[in-house]
Amino acid sequence: MIVVVTDLRRIAQRWIVRIEYCLSTVALALGLSVTGNITFAESYITGLQAYHRGDHQLALEILLPLAQEGDAKAQNNVGIIYANAEEGLEDDEEAVRWYRLAAAQGNTAAHFNLGFMYANGSGVPEDDSEAVRLYRLAAEQGSAAAQFGLGSMLDAGAGVPKDDTEAVRWYRMAAEQGEVNAQYNLGVHYDTGMGVPRDSSEAVRWYRFAADQGEPNAQHNLAISYATGEGVAKDDREAVRWYQIAAEQGSVRSQYNLGAMLRAGRGGRKDAQEAARWFRLAAAQGHTYAQTNLGIMYANGEGVPRNLVSARMWLSIASENGLEDAYKFRARLEEVMMKADIEEATTAARICLSSGYQACN
Repeated sequence: MIVVVTDLRRIAQRWIVRIEYCLSTVALALGLSVTGNITFAESYITGLQAYHRGDHQLALEILLPLAQEGDAKAQNNVGIIYANAEEGLEDDEEAVRWYRLAAAQGNTAAHFNLGFMYANGSGVPEDDSEAVRLYRLAAEQGSAAAQFGLGSMLDAGAGVPKDDTEAVRWYRMAAEQGEVNAQYNLGVHYDTGMGVPRDSSEAVRWYRFAADQGEPNAQHNLAISYATGEGVAKDDREAVRWYQIAAEQGSVRSQYNLGAMLRAGRGGRKDAQEAARWFRLAAAQGHTYAQTNLGIMYANGEGVPRNLVSARMWLSIASENGLEDAYKFRARLEEVMMKADIEEATTAARICLSSGYQACN
């Protein structure tokens, strides 16, 4: 029997602007212009409504004439449509052209969006230095998305010398405006002491802001804080609650930790069946400890029907993924298994791995 412990490694990876997740901030750069005549304003609103409904073709038909008339916000939003539209309408080079026209008129959102395109090499050759320049222009005008983007470039040393202290300064500006990625990153910096003195309580404060907005890594780290009592009073029930919230969003470490807490009865509820369910979800995302513990639960008939073939399959998968403890437990299990069952488990493990965990009986 293995002693199951929670995986208390915090997620220390910061979000940086080149990752796909931040495409949502491009959509947030949509601006509403109410200048000009009533017909213009009504057309503009109708175009934005079409965009938000996912009718990109109609949105383009409405907003393109306004952009062609020189309205900077319409030009920016036409760029957004081209950058994010469905296949057939999407055109990154055309998006860049419209962003550039809007940026030339000083449009803050367009500065950010154009910087995003340079940071990702979308429609233009990748150029981190130009991305930094554009982010800075928008950040200095108060754009939270650009402040986060500039902080992330400083954090990564992309297009600018790495500077944790300056990254924290920009993250803080964005975080205080409610930018969720900046709140999470600021929490990580306080948690690790990068660019600021290490302060677990301050890390918890920023994790909580981001967690309340649905950021799963922040939710996971907040759960660990409650589980360990770092920066906040120790509270297993709160740890379980936040692990579950993050786990339901697909956080593999939270899925594993939730399973471990439920199996051990920490947080007020012991539930082996539910623990096995969360271990399985984490195991299907490649978490080796989840794979090992699920294998052992099958071997013991704990929370699942006893099944030595399934036990050996999961232990083999964890072994193949490099976990030495799994190899030891598999060897012990094989001592009480028949050769035919071992062969069946070997085949099942091969099928499971080759299917990307889609066919794991």
